Amino acid sequence: MSTKIHLGIEIMEKKFGPMTLGMFLQAFRESDGQSQKNFARKLGLSRANLCDLEKGRTLASAERAAKIAKKMRVPAKLLIQLAIQDQLRSMKLNYTVHLKAG
Repeated sequence: MSTKIHLGIEIMEKKFGPMTLGMFLQAFRESDGQSQKNFARKLGLSRANLCDLEKGRTLASAERAAKIAKKMRVPAKLLIQLAIQDQLRSMKLNYTVHLKAG
């Protein structure tokens, strides 16, 4: 599943620009045919909070991204990387994040 997700992200970035955690959550939710309400419940979030994450109005911490990844059953590394990258972009710091398990 990790390889499929990684390839999907590369395709989306070519079409829409840099991937954000919010974009990933929305694409994952929509590809699974879930409403924001149902997906938020699955993640233990309010619908409003999920909407804010998807729209980039709220940024997730690395810890929160890891918890969301666990509930989604996707690699935590991926969502943590996206969360940290979002934080750097919000600070207008031009760095690219690559995580490696320690």
